Order: sequence, then structure tokens, then C-alpha cells
Amino acid sequence: MYNKKILLVDDEKDILDMMETVLRKEGFKYILKASTGKSAIEEYKKNTPDIIVLDIMLPDFDGYEVCKQIREISIVPIIFLSAKDEEIDKLLSFALGGDDYITKPFSPKEVAYRIKAILKREQLYKEQKIEWIEIGDIRISKEKGCVEKAGNEIQLTAMEFKLLIYLVQNRGIILSKSQILENVWGSDFEGFDNTLMVHIRHLREKLEDDAVKPKYIHTIKKMGYKFIA
Repeated sequence: MYNKKILLVDDEKDILDMMETVLRKEGFKYILKASTGKSAIEEYKKNTPDIIVLDIMLPDFDGYEVCKQIREISIVPIIFLSAKDEEIDKLLSFALGGDDYITKPFSPKEVAYRIKAILKREQLYKEQKIEWIEIGDIRISKEKGCVEKAGNEIQLTAMEFKLLIYLVQNRGIILSKSQILENVWGSDFEGFDNTLMVHIRHLREKLEDDAVKPKYIHTIKKMGYKFIA
């Protein structure tokens, strides 16, 4: 647990330093810090922390927006920090995908113990038997919304994950573009082929050893796409 990475996000340097000091005393080694919404998202994408402690009031855009953007690509636990103590603020934080809500002023030690509790629960969840789809060096868990390649987790957007699942569930079958668009984007989708092409390209860039010469996601000329196990 103590090898887990923690991202602290707050625009007050004193609070960041205080929390870092307490967390290090509690045995955590990897502490990441950000003071704006933009830098928080960049830090997440760069280092993929295991848990985020997120202040709501930030100088560029608020913590709610940070949470919304991160939830598009990850289910990482998020603890909100806020000076607001209204019920509506707490409900909004949970509705957006927050896992906990702590009001200021707060005890840094309490934050540390809440982090420990969430990480312990996450570890127990990961140790439960999860059904994985395994194809070559790729592992996919529909329950966890997780994709791994050669043991490393791959970050996919919600639509990329949905597209991958559809391709994998129909592996070995040639799927037309219209079939994929209807089943992944919906029957009322009015986009162009370019939308599908872009998502296929992104999947290849993330999953294939060589996106130019794909091993898994094949283009079948004038017919569509086929996922080959």
C-alpha cells in the first residue's frame, strides 16, 4: 500500500506541504503535487497516481471539472477537499464520481487514514476473482473497465473501451463500419466514417506493438474491420 502514488491538488502551498509531511510520516513515499486544475490533469496523465486528494476551489477551473475530465479515462479514487459544507456540494461531488468529501479545516492525519482505508479497500477489490478476457499480451476486464498490455494498464476513453469490447466480443468476424457505428455509437448516430477511423487509430496506437502493421485490429478492404485473436 505504501508504494502507492498519491496526487495532492490544492492552490495553497502550505496545505500541500503540510499534507505531504504527514503522509510521509505515515509511510507513503510517492507524493505528487499540483496547484491548478490543468496541472492536476497533466500530472495524472503523466504519472497515473493511485488516489487523488482534490481541492474544489482552484485558480483556473474547479475540482469538479478536474474530476469530470479524469472520470472520462479512469476510476481512480478521488477525495474532495472543500471549505464548503453544504449538502448540495457534497452530493454534487459524489454524483461526479468522488469517493469521499472532507471539509476544511481538516486534520491531515485524518486525511492520511482515509487514504489508507480507500487504498486497502481497492486492494481487496483487486484481489477478488475478476473475469478477464485474455488475447495474446492483452487482458480486458469488463467489470473493472480495465485493459492491460504486457502487464501494464492502458488508459482508454469510455468510447475506446466500448469499441474494443465490441470488436473483441466479435473477434474473427468481419464487422462493417455501419455495424460498428450502430452497435457502439447507437442507431441514431449521424457521424462520418472518420469518427470510427480515428477511434480505430487510437486503439492501435495504444494496443499494437506497431500501429502501422497491426496484429489485432485489421482493416478488411471495402468491408470493415476484424479483431484477430
